[in-house]
Amino acid sequence: MSDKHYTLFEEQQNQRGINLNNVKDKLKQLKVETPSWGFGDSGTRFKVFQQEGIPRDPFEKFEDAAQVHRYTGMSPSVAIHIPWDKVDDYSKLKNHASSLGLSVGAVNPNLFQDDDYKFGSVTNTNPSIRRKATDHLLECVDIAKEVDSDIVSLWFADGTNYPGQADFRQRKHWMEECLQEMYGSLDDHMRMLIEYKFFEPAFYHTDLPDWGMAYNMAMKLGPQAEVLVDTGHHPQATNIEHIVAYLLDENRLGGFHFNSRKYADDDLIVAAHNPYEIFLILHQIISAEDGTDVKASKNAANIAYMLDQCHNIEPKIPAMIRSILNVQSLYAKACLINLEELREAQKNQDVLAAEQTVREAYECDVTPLLQAVREEMGVPVDPMKAYRESGYGEKILARGKGGASW
Repeated sequence: MSDKHYTLFEEQQNQRGINLNNVKDKLKQLKVETPSWGFGDSGTRFKVFQQEGIPRDPFEKFEDAAQVHRYTGMSPSVAIHIPWDKVDDYSKLKNHASSLGLSVGAVNPNLFQDDDYKFGSVTNTNPSIRRKATDHLLECVDIAKEVDSDIVSLWFADGTNYPGQADFRQRKHWMEECLQEMYGSLDDHMRMLIEYKFFEPAFYHTDLPDWGMAYNMAMKLGPQAEVLVDTGHHPQATNIEHIVAYLLDENRLGGFHFNSRKYADDDLIVAAHNPYEIFLILHQIISAEDGTDVKASKNAANIAYMLDQCHNIEPKIPAMIRSILNVQSLYAKACLINLEELREAQKNQDVLAAEQTVREAYECDVTPLLQAVREEMGVPVDPMKAYRESGYGEKILARGKGGASW
């Protein structure tokens, strides 16, 4: 990195009233979890394209995830999905992760791939299937305890395709009963993150279709239940940053699944299509964290960030690195918004000044800042280049095809 470029960048930001030391501290604290399933073969409902070098078991998934953390310094934990990542000895998996400088992150139950769940899992009219689904959720809580994870993330594919297919209110009651039992099994330090999705795979109605229903469910369960926002799980043109601000104010924003979408839940690399949206979401979080509202500030500092993407045509590890770096870049830009200046413009109802303050930060080239932060963190200035030159991608080709998949 050129010291001259950073010095010039620092002078420019000082003139804008930005303390770069504070920004650098925030960037060093930013952590984004990678998903184990993002390293396996994946695709669409039309086709799974197999790649050479795909991990053959959860242990190899963690080895690949360690490469992302090694070159970015930002991904020290890996989310697991059960039963995709089921092993005989979870303490062995935890120790393997630790040996790689990682930890096991959020535990994700799978209630959508078993044939029994064709007509729903926790909302199924068959009580034995509801019992099976609930037992699986309790199993995942136990796994989380065994691997020292404090988060269980929930997403339900439950829904219907046709009017009259099911009783909406009865299904709601069954889901509440199931989640209440699961909630009661959590240790005091654990959190249950409730995700929502407005459609797919169900096309008429989904039992948890939006943030309001997820929020309502969390409020009924208790303070250890929070809402998980997936950036791809909304209708077109949804103002996600508004949802984020609302949940922060209610102290119920538990986590993020970062990805990118153009049409529906495309699960593409973060910021591939609308980077400004991610920037504005992160601005709401930083604004809350640096504000005077103690409750919102505490919530903002306790958000679990994670990627949830479907790299079905890209090489897995470089795609993960690219997503992590995109989040880092947009977070850096959001940190460069002069909040004091913005709040003054808002107070004075100066619409153009307020928009300019936000836009000015977004248009900053943060390359010198990110290079300086990476040097101070002891990771490569150009993580993608360093990974490609490491030879790891060529080394794992010896695994052949036919590795783990969804």
